[in-house]
Amino acid sequence: MSVTVDDDLWSAVGDPIRRRMLDLLLAGGGGTATTLSEQLPVTRQAVTKHLGVLGRVGLVHGTPSGRERLYHVDEAQLARAVAQLSAVGATWDARLQRIKRLAETIQRTRNSQGTDSAENG
Repeated sequence: MSVTVDDDLWSAVGDPIRRRMLDLLLAGGGGTATTLSEQLPVTRQAVTKHLGVLGRVGLVHGTPSGRERLYHVDEAQLARAVAQLSAVGATWDARLQRIKRLAETIQRTRNSQGTDSAENG
C-alpha cells in the first residue's frame, strides 16, 4: 500500500497542543474554542489559531453554534493521517532492520578477522 505523505497534515499534527485538541474533541464529541481553552494551557485566541491550522488540513470542521463555532474531528481525514503514520513507520522499521543486518555483518567480519589474527600470532 503506497501512501503519499502530506507535509501540511504532518505539520498540523506535529504540534502537541493540536494533538491534545484532537484528543479533547474526540473524547467530548466536539467543542468550541472556549471549551477547549478551558482545558488547555493556552488562550482562547491561541486555540482559535490552532483550530484554523487543523481546519486547513481538513482534520476539523466547524459549524456555527450561537456566537461560536462547534468543532468536530473529521474522522476520515484522521484515518488518512493514521495511515500515513503507519506507512512511514513501516518504512523506517524496514530501514532499521537493514541497518541492523549490516551492522551485524560488519561485527561478524571484525570478530572473524580478530580470531584469524590471534591464531596467526
